[in-house]
Formats: sequence, structure tokens, C-alpha cells
Amino acid sequence: MSTGSQPAHHDTTARPHPRLLLRQHGLRCTPGRLRILTLLSESGRHLSTTEACARLAQSGEAIHHTTVYRTLESLTAIGLTHAVHGPGPVRYGISTEPHHHTVCQQCGEISAVASEHLKEAAGKIEALTGLRPDSSGSLLVYGRCVRCG
Repeated sequence: MSTGSQPAHHDTTARPHPRLLLRQHGLRCTPGRLRILTLLSESGRHLSTTEACARLAQSGEAIHHTTVYRTLESLTAIGLTHAVHGPGPVRYGISTEPHHHTVCQQCGEISAVASEHLKEAAGKIEALTGLRPDSSGSLLVYGRCVRCG
């Protein structure tokens, strides 16, 4: 199955406007940054750089692959986006509310799970290991999605 078949985030909270997010982090609102943040926000999915480039091109706002990659990496470095590693390419999502991820090891499908739903699991991890997951951390749960069984 293609990695483009990911379901939307299950986060129903309103996301701040990309321009506001950039300003809150002290960044200039360049057209490329705005387009990429808007794409991630509107898609509600985790996208690879290739998927982001394809969607931008389809919308008539083509940005070179290298620029998309560098922009996503810089936005991830400051915490505006996050990278999820799984089978296939790294995928990026917008970071507005703390959440965790499930990743299908066969098709690469990524789903977001609100942190509140895994609060007990995070507490058990701390009790077992002494590691306290912080608010910016993400638990990654790997397995197989319903379709891949």
C-alpha cells in the first residue's frame, strides 16, 4: 500500500494560522514556509518531502524538493513540525498539540494519538525505566494497521 494512504490526524482542535506560528517562533513569514505549514495544517496528515512537493505542484505552488526538505528540517529543529520515522521515507507533521504516533510497519500508515489517551502508558514507562517522557516527546508504537492485519 502506498504511504499516501495515511488517515488524517485524529486531532480535531483548531490549529493556529501558519503566519502566527512562524511569528511566535521568531521566524520570517516567507512564502515557502507559509505554503509548507499551510499544507501540513490543511492536510491533517504526516507527509514525506516527496508527498509535500507533489501536493504543492498539484496546487500550482511548486517548490523545489531541496527547499521543501530544508524548510521541514528547520521547522522541525525549532519544534513547529516533527518527523516520524517508519518504513519508507521520514514523514513530517505539524506540532500544535502534544501527541503520539502509531506506525504500520508494512504500509507506513501513521496515525496521531492525543497524549491524554496514553497518559497511563507514559506513567508506566516512567515507573519501569525512570525515563519521564516530556511534553515534546512522542511515543512511537509500531505494528500493523487494520488493512495490513
